[in-house]
Amino acid sequence: MGSRERKRAERRKRKARAQGQRPQEAAEAEGVATSAAAAGVQAEKSKGPMVRGYAKAEQRNREAREALEPLREDERPLVVTIGAVISALIAISILIGYASGVKVNGDRPQIAQVLSPALLMGVMAWGMWRARYWAVLGFQTILFFLIAAAGFGLLLRAQSAVQIVADVGLLAVAGTFFFFMVKAMARIQMPHRLPRD
Repeated sequence: MGSRERKRAERRKRKARAQGQRPQEAAEAEGVATSAAAAGVQAEKSKGPMVRGYAKAEQRNREAREALEPLREDERPLVVTIGAVISALIAISILIGYASGVKVNGDRPQIAQVLSPALLMGVMAWGMWRARYWAVLGFQTILFFLIAAAGFGLLLRAQSAVQIVADVGLLAVAGTFFFFMVKAMARIQMPHRLPRD
């Protein structure tokens, strides 16, 4: 019996108990659910390789989720800590650049153009330091745009060896961060945390 059918049978049992059905009626309902589940298994076997492929993929996903170790209280993965430090450094460097009078295309930027990215990166740094899922997701979104920009630059804009090396380096760094943050996000998203030692 698949997990979906098992869950349905358990729901039916709970409903039967809540409605005050006799055990025999609940057993009959369970028998119907079991026969339906058996029919579903037969139907699944008769379906093509695509359905079996999805079932195998779901099994691998379940095994991967079970293999994850929950975070302890006040713990954060190393890659998230590195991301938090990078975000904080970017926020600070934006503010320092503005305070020192840096000009962009010959003009001094307006305060809103400086505060919005600095505030965004600062809030993201705080969120990642506290191991918040939304902050890691935001950092991954920025990494995605960096990967896309580096790929675009590599394919269409790179005209010198320096530009090619810079684009490949950005792809390597951003892609590595992105890859390791996926597992960190899964651990952060887990429903419970282990107590501190």
